[in-house]
Amino acid sequence: MSGLRRSERIVRLTQTLLEQPYRLISLTDMAEKLNSAKSSLSEDLAIIREVLLKEGIGTLETQAGAAGGVRYIPGVPDQQVSDFLREMSRLLADPDRILPGGYLYVSDILGRPDVLDKAGRIFAHIFSMSGADYVLTVETKGIPLAVSAARYLHLPTVVVRRDHRVTEGSAVSINYVSGSRRIQTMSLSRRSLPERSRVLIIDDFMKAGGTAKAMCDLMKEFKAEVVGVGVFMSTSEPTNKMLEDYVALTVLSHVDEITREIRVEPGTFKISQKGEL
Repeated sequence: MSGLRRSERIVRLTQTLLEQPYRLISLTDMAEKLNSAKSSLSEDLAIIREVLLKEGIGTLETQAGAAGGVRYIPGVPDQQVSDFLREMSRLLADPDRILPGGYLYVSDILGRPDVLDKAGRIFAHIFSMSGADYVLTVETKGIPLAVSAARYLHLPTVVVRRDHRVTEGSAVSINYVSGSRRIQTMSLSRRSLPERSRVLIIDDFMKAGGTAKAMCDLMKEFKAEVVGVGVFMSTSEPTNKMLEDYVALTVLSHVDEITREIRVEPGTFKISQKGEL
C-alpha cells in the first residue's frame, strides 16, 4: 500500500484509537499498516491529542520502549455530563413510569443504545483511575450498563447469577437480604474471576444497597478487592444504606402513587480532569 496523505492517516488513527479505548496500540504495527514512518505518526498523534483535549473527550497516553505504543483515554466534557443527567432526570420523572409499590419503569431507557453508551462512558471516566481488572454486575438489567462501561475501560465483564447454572461449573453462592427484606441467593462461577482481582461493580438500581453489599461480600470469597461501585439510579431513602461508598448517576428522591408525582435529581459526584472523584 502506498503512503497515505496526512489527513487520511489522521482519520484512520483516530478511528482505531476511538474504537479501542485503553488498549495499548503499537506504533510499530500502525506504521507498517499505514506504510508510514513513526516520526510522521508521532506528529499525527500530537494533532489528535490536541483536538481530544480541546473538545474534552479524552487524551492520548504514550508508552515508550520497544513494546510501547499509544492508548486512548476516554473523557466526557462536564457540560455533556450535566446535560445527560438532567435529561435522564426529566425522562425518569414521567408519572406514567410509576408501577405498583412505588417502583419506576426504566427498562425502555436502559434499552436505548445512546443512553447505555453515554452512561458507560461516564462510568468509565469516573472510575478510570480505579485500577480495576474486571467489571462486575448482577443479572439482568445491569448487564448492558456494565458491558458499556467495560467497553470504554477495555475490561472483561463478569455476571453474577441469581442461581447456579450447571454449564458454568463449580460456583460460590451466598445468601443475602435484599432491599425488600427478602432472603435471596447469588452465585458466581469460580472460573469467571481469578482470585485477588480488582473489581468495579456497575448496576442499574440501588435502594437499601443489599444487592451491592452482597456482591462485595461475594468478592471476599474470591479474595478480590472492590475498587468502586456505580449505579444508574439510587433512592434518597433510606439514607443509611448497607453500602456507603458508591456513585449514583441519578437519585430518586420522591414517588407518590396517589398524586403521581416523581422527583429525580442528577447525582452529586464530581470528576476531575484525570477522572478522579
